[in-house]
Parts: sequence; structure tokens; C-alpha cells
Amino acid sequence: MRRLARYLKPYIWPIIACVLLLFGQAMCDLNLPNLMSNIVNVGIQQGGIEDRAPQAISENGYTLIKTFMTAEEQDRMDGAYQKIDAGSAEAEDYRSAYPALASTDIYVLRAESPEQVQQLADAYEKSVMTFSNVMRGANEQGDVELSADKMSLHDLDFTELYRALPMLEQLPEESVQQARKLAEASQSAMGGQMGVAMTREFYRELGVDVNQIQSNYILKTGLFMLLLTLAGAVATICVGLLAARVAAGTAKNLRRDVFRKVESFSNDEFDQFSTASLITRTTNDVTQVQMLLILGLRMICLAPIMGIGGILMALNKSVSMSWIIALGVLILIGIVVVVFSIVTPKFKIVQKLVDKLNLVTRENLSGMMVIRAFGTQKFEEERFEKANKDLTSTNLFVNRVMVAMMPAMMFMMNVVSLLIVWVGGHQIEQSMMQVGDMMAFMQYAMQVIMSFLMISMMFIMVPRAAVSGGRIAEVLETEPTVRDAEQPVRLKGRAKGKIEFRDVSFRYSNAEDDVLQDISFTALPGQTTAFIGSTGSGKSTLINLIPRFYDVTSGKILLDGVDVRKIPQHELRENIGYVPQKGILFSGDIASNLRYGSPDATDREIERSAEVAQAAEFIQNMPDGLHTDISQGGTNVSGGQKQRLSIGRALTKRAPVYIFDDSFSALDFKTDAALRRALKKDTGDSTVLIVAQRVSTIMDAEQIIVLDEGKIVGIGTHKELMRTCGTYQEIARSQLSEEELA
Repeated sequence: MRRLARYLKPYIWPIIACVLLLFGQAMCDLNLPNLMSNIVNVGIQQGGIEDRAPQAISENGYTLIKTFMTAEEQDRMDGAYQKIDAGSAEAEDYRSAYPALASTDIYVLRAESPEQVQQLADAYEKSVMTFSNVMRGANEQGDVELSADKMSLHDLDFTELYRALPMLEQLPEESVQQARKLAEASQSAMGGQMGVAMTREFYRELGVDVNQIQSNYILKTGLFMLLLTLAGAVATICVGLLAARVAAGTAKNLRRDVFRKVESFSNDEFDQFSTASLITRTTNDVTQVQMLLILGLRMICLAPIMGIGGILMALNKSVSMSWIIALGVLILIGIVVVVFSIVTPKFKIVQKLVDKLNLVTRENLSGMMVIRAFGTQKFEEERFEKANKDLTSTNLFVNRVMVAMMPAMMFMMNVVSLLIVWVGGHQIEQSMMQVGDMMAFMQYAMQVIMSFLMISMMFIMVPRAAVSGGRIAEVLETEPTVRDAEQPVRLKGRAKGKIEFRDVSFRYSNAEDDVLQDISFTALPGQTTAFIGSTGSGKSTLINLIPRFYDVTSGKILLDGVDVRKIPQHELRENIGYVPQKGILFSGDIASNLRYGSPDATDREIERSAEVAQAAEFIQNMPDGLHTDISQGGTNVSGGQKQRLSIGRALTKRAPVYIFDDSFSALDFKTDAALRRALKKDTGDSTVLIVAQRVSTIMDAEQIIVLDEGKIVGIGTHKELMRTCGTYQEIARSQLSEEELA
């Protein structure tokens, strides 16, 4: 995959935008459990009161709280609060907020610095806990007689409490100190809860609508949660759009470059990669990389942020329960490692099996006529069924392993949830944790586990995409053996067409012996040079060296005195009209196929080419003439018609060199003779090279070259070869009678 990283460079800014949006989405998601915890802890349990120290307190309440403070804390409290007299002008500013100010003096908090507020809150909470401990101890000893409901910090009866205040002030110092030590030893969470409960009662005493405070807090926090949810949803949608754009653009560029690379391949490279494999690499493998980018841009970036952030948030709620998350993550990693080790080797097998299935399918479709002719449909069905079953069974194995992972994940998440409830319930009972914190911890634990689950999914997807990426990179990094020269030599205008072979030898890659050995001849413009020989003698290989479908192993091929290896490939092939052994037509109509090598050719020019190729008659008999549709591969025309259209396509180029690689084999003798006569007139000064199996096709050639086992064993005209070349005589007499040869 690293070899394909350069394809992401054009999309660096969308990727950065994705990361930033994912960070924002993660922050939204991570804050939601915390806000939910606030609704439970503050909004419900604390009645919406966030103040650890009251913003306002009655004069009697002020005296009560100071009673259980140290001298230092009392001074701190006096410095933080300001007394507001009931009848003063300043009281008008506070009367709407605190209705009791109409009849009683109050103290209002004026502390400004956060440090001062923090210190005051700590002193206030300790004082409330000390007061609670003193009340409990005094009631047990009978010093102060208060019922149990009046001892509770909820719904305090301040009238009776203030009446008992002189007695509380006369309590033994030892009792108060003992109560204070208990308060200092208690959990801070308990002190906070008791302090808020006392503050709520002080607010009630002042006539404040505490129910409205609760409603406002829950509504405000709920609206903020809704806004965060919407922001997270917008970020998710934007990331999805950007990731899809990056993935689709990268896939498009990969397919484009693979296609261009394949177009630059010589026949040597096509011998390394099968057609089915190249199709799979261009489609299925690129799709695998695309899917990884779509999901990876979201998961790879989001999972670490959510995982790390979730751990930090959970620890902020409770350090003592962090072992539960660690246990869940360890179990998850163990499951992922097992699954990873099982399925990773299968991914390479899957892609090879896809190649195999494509190969079998392609062979069946292209060879349907042969299959029907030999009645081997059953055999081909069994061959396809085997390839299909192999791929299906491997995919099923991978999917079963993946499916088994999900129930294991759900079971583990449920076990983690139960552990959190069990441990958290005990801590709530001991006032070490609040209910909302336990609920938030549970959600953070789920987020952490889901983050590791996303990471595990990426560990499953990355190897498969890596296999596909490697297969794509193999194609992109394959250097064609046929390349343009670093300092090319350009032809001056249209080539004259003189072809010269000088001691040319050739062997295929990894072959031990040469296919062609010491081939030397000259083909002149205005003449026809023919090649004949037994099957496998190297005829097609020889003429394929001229347009550089292969490059010579040794020796030189010259066009107008210039080595073809120094001429740019496009310029070289622009001067050649080539007709392959197997006529290939493209989807479109007849006119588009005839214009394939010359897009600017007029209707008259393509009609003339069709006449020379002896295709005009059957074209006229077709429903739409030149505009008759040609199906994919030319399956709606006969072999002879396909061959004649291929010849017409080459003639439309008006090239200085024509190569016919056994292009007359599907023609009857009458059509063959008529085509050769018309061809002789039409080609004019062009150099014509013909590979043929039939002697009758090349008898009139100015030069006939006889090949046998890659060597030239005869060269000359028909009459000369009949006198001097035994191989030619043997071929000629096996096809024609003595009268025909005369």
C-alpha cells in the first residue's frame, strides 16, 4: 500500500479536512456522556444547583455555617460575602432573585477569583459535613432533640434549627473537633453532595424557586447535547462526502494509470500477466483499495481519537474502575489477533481465485463456438463450478470467522457493562461515586471498546486491500521492455517504406534458444515481400518485430535507414498498416471500425478501402450499410467478413508499410485473388509484407522468404524458389498441382 501512497497527494487538503472534522466529531461524541452525567448528577440529584457554595444565604444560615468553621475559614467567609440589609437601597437589586430579602438580611457572595471560590467551597462543604456529624452525635447523646426527618439535609425545618443554634454553639469543643475530623476523612464526593443539598435548602429559605432552577438546568444542558449531536452528525456527513471523493478520485486515477500502463506493455509483458488477471487488477483490486480509503479515512483517524479520549474521560470519572476497561481491551486484542492470524492468509487466496474465475468465464465466453462444436458444455460447467466453489468456500470461511467475532464482541461488551454496574453500584453505596458518573463511565467504556473494535476491523481490511494494492503496484511498476529511446530519431515527414533486417536474432524472455537466427533481407517500396514456412517457423514473430511488439535480441531492423528502436513508437506505428492473424473488431458500426486508424477519413475514402478489401458487397447488403452496428468482438459478422473489414481498416491509413499476418486465411480462392489484384493497384509505392500459409496467395510476390526453424532457407521469386529451395518445393507441391505451379 505504501507504493500507492503517491496517489493520495492530490487529495492532501481533503484528507486534512477529514481529520479535523473527525476530531470535531470525536469531541462531540466524547462530551455527550459527560453532559448526560451532569443531567443525572446536577440536574436530577442536585436539583440543577451547580454552586458548591451558595450565592446568597440568610443571616441565620450564615451564622450557622460559620459556627462549624475554623477561625481561618470564618475569616475567608467574611471576606467572600457581603451583607445586604433588608431595608437598604442596595436590597432592591436582589429582591426579585431573593424574595425573603424583604424581611430579613442576607449575605451575597462577592468572591471573584477562582482560587478564592474554590477555597470557600471546600470550607463550606467541610462545615456542612461537620454540622451533619455534630447533629447526628448530639441527637444520639440527647443533647439536641431533633426528629430524624428534621436531621435530614432535605426539607430542613430552619425555624427549629435556628432555635437550637444557641445549644449547638455550647457543644463541647471535643465533640465539634471529632465531627470535623470525620468530615475531613470522608469522601469529597459525599461532601459535595451534602453541600449542594444544604445550598438548595438555603435557597428555599430565601424564597428562590428551586424547581425552576432544576428545569432551566436540564433544558439548557439538553439543548447543548442536541447541538453537539447535530454538530457531530454534520461532521459525519462531511467526512463521508470527503472520504468518498478521495476514495473515488484515487480509484479513478489508479484505473487510469493501470490502463495506460497496460497499453504501453509489449507482448513480452502480456506473457507475464494473463488478460483475466489484468481485468481483475483494474476492477476488483482497485475496488478493494477504494473501500479501504472510504472506511479507513473515517475509522483509522476516528478510532484512536475516540479510544484515547474515551480512556481519559473514563479515568476522569473513576480511576478505581479503569481495570475494567483494560480487561475488556485485552480480551478484544486477543480476539483480533486470533481472527487476524486465521483470515489474513485467505485474502491472497481469494484474489487468485477471482483471477481463476474470471479466466474460466472469459475462456467460456470467447470459445463458446468451439465448446458447442465439441460438445464439452458439461466439462466447462464442471470447470466453472469448481472455480466458483473454491472462491465461494474461501469467502464463506472468511465470513464465518468474521461473523463469529461480532457475537464475541457483544458478549464481552455486556460483561463489561455488568462489571461496571456491579462495581459502580458498590461505590455509589459508599458515596465514592455518583449515579451519573457511573452511567458516563459505562458509555466511555463502550466507546473505548468500539474504538478498538474499529481498529480491529481495519486490521482485517488492511491486509486484503494491501494484497490488492500489491497486485496493482506490480502492474504499475512493471517497466515495458519496449521503450522509446532517450534520444529518439524522428522521421522527416512520411516514411518511404524501405525495411531492412540486418543479422536479426530473437528469443522470448526466459527462453533458452533463439526463435529467429541471423535474419537478413530488404523489403523495398512498391514491392510485395511474402513469408512462408511450416507452423512454428517464426513468420509471425518476425513481422511483429517491425512495429516493435517485441524488440530484437541482436541485430537491427531499419526503416528508411533508421533503427526502429530509435524511432518513437507512435511515429513508427503511424507509418504501418497492420492486419493481425485474428481479425479484431470493436463495438460501434462498420464506419467507425474502418476509421479506427484514421479518424479524419472521409466516407469516400472508407468506401474505397472497403472496395479494395472486397467488403463493399456484403456491407451494401446489410440493413444500415456502413452504419450497421458491430457487436463486441465482431460476433455478428463471419470470419471472412471480419478479416476483410480488418484489411479495409489498415488500408484506410494509406500507410507506407503494410503488414498482413496471415490475413487471407478465411477467404475463398476467388475473393483472395480479387483482393490481391485490387491490393496491388491500391498500395502503389507502399511496402507490402505478407505472411501466408497458401502458396497461391504469394506466387506473384516480388520476393518470397522461406523460413524453417527460425532461419531463412530460401529467398527469391516463386520460379526461383521452385528451382533452388527444397522446403518451398515441398510446401508448394503439397498445395498445388504441377499445372498450377507452372
